[in-house]
Amino acid sequence: MDLSIENKIVRYNRGEIEELDDFLIREYALTIFLNEKEFLTLLCSPQSLNYLTVGFLVSEGLLKKPEEIKEIEVAAEDGVVRVETNKKLDMREKLHGKRTLTTGCGKGTVFYNVLDSLGTKKLNKDNLKIGAEEVLTLIKKMSRQSELFKQTGGVHSCCLAKQEEILIFHEDVGRHNAVDKVIGEAFMKGNDLQDKILLTSGRISSEMLLKAAKQEIPIVASRSAPTNLTVKIAEELNLTVIGFARGRRLNVYTHSDRIDFNE
Repeated sequence: MDLSIENKIVRYNRGEIEELDDFLIREYALTIFLNEKEFLTLLCSPQSLNYLTVGFLVSEGLLKKPEEIKEIEVAAEDGVVRVETNKKLDMREKLHGKRTLTTGCGKGTVFYNVLDSLGTKKLNKDNLKIGAEEVLTLIKKMSRQSELFKQTGGVHSCCLAKQEEILIFHEDVGRHNAVDKVIGEAFMKGNDLQDKILLTSGRISSEMLLKAAKQEIPIVASRSAPTNLTVKIAEELNLTVIGFARGRRLNVYTHSDRIDFNE
């Protein structure tokens, strides 16, 4: 399935008008069936749908180990993914109901509650140290890897990295979806996340921060800004938050001891 769609536009540029073909990012509805019950619908980009589904379920605490997945079947053309688990899930499965999550800035549903942070343990502060210049190099690498953004300007990028190496990279029309795709792939491959850094092109919301915290990812960095709640939760949970990492500068909002400024 194409990730972008060609579309005719009229462009105005310094008094000049021209008609030309441009590309629009495809926004796609994916309905998840969990243990044969309709669970929810995500609006997303139609790629890596298995990782997106698994990452979402992991972020919601419904999956703890890869072996809990009995089967996952993606029918991309139908906009459906079916997941069967080897265990009976808890009440959170019933509470979700049939809902649609937008690709926007907030979910506005029962999926997210700031009180989630109360059930997330504090991270060990000795598990990672990285240079400021290494973070900036990773941000540049992530930006260069985003071919879909170069074509459409309509997606967010997210990656999992270690030192100056990008290990997992995903794009999606939704910021949270891109994070879930990265978490989903890491989960399915059994990657240890305690010595990794999560990078994103978009604003770091408190929800995205909690996704990282639940997976014990110690550093979250972005080209954009964090919110005040993000910084507050990160301070409490011992996560390092980096914002405005672009060019030759970055801002460290919490736990700067993980960052080597004199490398």
